[in-house]
Amino acid sequence: MSPENYRDSDYEAVCDFLIELNREDRRFIHWNWARFEWMYEHPEFDRSLRSSIGLWRDGDAVVGAAIYDMYFGEAFCAALPAYEALYPEILDYAWKELKDEAGLGIAICDGDERKAAAALAAGFAPAEQSETVLRLDVNALRGAKLPEGFTIAEPDPVRDAEALQWLFWQGFDHGEDREEFEKEEKTVSGIRPHFRSDLSLAAVGPDGELAALAGLWFREETDYAYVEPVCTVPAHRGRGLAKALLYEAMKRARALGAKKAYVISEMDFYGKLGFRKEYHYRFYWRTESDA
Repeated sequence: MSPENYRDSDYEAVCDFLIELNREDRRFIHWNWARFEWMYEHPEFDRSLRSSIGLWRDGDAVVGAAIYDMYFGEAFCAALPAYEALYPEILDYAWKELKDEAGLGIAICDGDERKAAAALAAGFAPAEQSETVLRLDVNALRGAKLPEGFTIAEPDPVRDAEALQWLFWQGFDHGEDREEFEKEEKTVSGIRPHFRSDLSLAAVGPDGELAALAGLWFREETDYAYVEPVCTVPAHRGRGLAKALLYEAMKRARALGAKKAYVISEMDFYGKLGFRKEYHYRFYWRTESDA
């Protein structure tokens, strides 16, 4: 079984692979179909590198993959349980094809001794860098309401692209200068095939501007929702906007069949909402000097 280079027509097969990968064992939940879909149309995703993604197939099904994260330098490597013997080969491919000048980093779940041993054998070494996945059981949801004067909207990522970009510009702390924002090159997101506007909710302020957003991703083939992104413009922080939006989105996801929600974060904000630590990942790095 030899790796194949990714093509645009492989998109759904990769999503299916990530769904299957997380069906029984959630130690790969930090990489799920929703993270891939969110990344794929993200402005920072280097689309020119897509063909470097490596896929291992059995018939038409993807059973292993090496996927770069936004751009070269960090990668996700995995194989379905029945094909775990491929993992060292996938690591080797990622090192050869997906590294940058600083080398390559991969995240491995704490306690996954086989993956850690394979990484060490391939010349990777544990680093301080890490990430944490938090989980909320949606049956434990509490209620939260938007402040008076705010309403819920379902912005469209294409139709409302500029309004959303202005929200993200402020919400992710790039500044509040509209003129400076207007100077930036704008990128309109493409169509995300499984995006649901009814689960990606914005708070509209009394002035008609988007003040906060909480995005949730869910597919009926799974029992979990994935949180990405959540932000509030500085002028409206501390008013419970994001909390109210996220609760509403998760209530809707629960009605569709979601039993839990995951988010990659260590922010206290999520702990106050009831999220608890589920998995911790240590990055393993390899550099040219280690080769």
